[in-house]
Amino acid sequence: MKVIAINGSPRKNWNTANLLEHALKGAESRGAETELVHLYDLDFKGCISCFACKKVGFQNGICTMKDDLKDVLEKIEEADVLIFGSPIYFGDVTGEMRSFLERLFFQYLVYDENYSAHCQKKTATAFIYTMNVDEQQMKMLGYDSSIFRNMEMQIQRFFGYTESLCTFDTYQFDDYSKYVSTAFNADEKARKRDEEFPKDCAKAFEMGVRFAEKAHGN
Repeated sequence: MKVIAINGSPRKNWNTANLLEHALKGAESRGAETELVHLYDLDFKGCISCFACKKVGFQNGICTMKDDLKDVLEKIEEADVLIFGSPIYFGDVTGEMRSFLERLFFQYLVYDENYSAHCQKKTATAFIYTMNVDEQQMKMLGYDSSIFRNMEMQIQRFFGYTESLCTFDTYQFDDYSKYVSTAFNADEKARKRDEEFPKDCAKAFEMGVRFAEKAHGN
């Protein structure tokens, strides 16, 4: 059983990566082989509209671009569980995650009458989002309907089952006094880092356990 996590954050040791690592540890506790991919370590582009994956006779639904994402996309073909993670920047996932998802999704899209999806198998997936706003602000900004729901629809279309985990009002700096950050209450940020973030890490761990068990059951 193989579980792959994709980190769309430029930071390898902060909120998003930490949550993904907890999810993988949960999967490992159920015997899964795991791998964490940091997108910002890779040299790749988004879809370049070469349409090679749409040519007549091309059946395997794999992007033909030869860059650092090639091996990752091939590994995803063999994965039983996929867990994506990204902070929210300016109302969306990061640019690296967006470019990755373009490549991942477009290779599977078929330009037939039904715009069907060509995937080798259904794969359980999850998306972990981290953000600087609190839950009330998230709803006011419409992230739940404009970002998360649309992402779930796309992932379900290509892979089947999916679910999301959101972490709010995350801690951004080691020391808020070193940055112009009067928009934030540093003490409240620290409290949430110490009291709330560990709970989210536990949820991520439980997610990894649940998804590994689900994949094993299939």
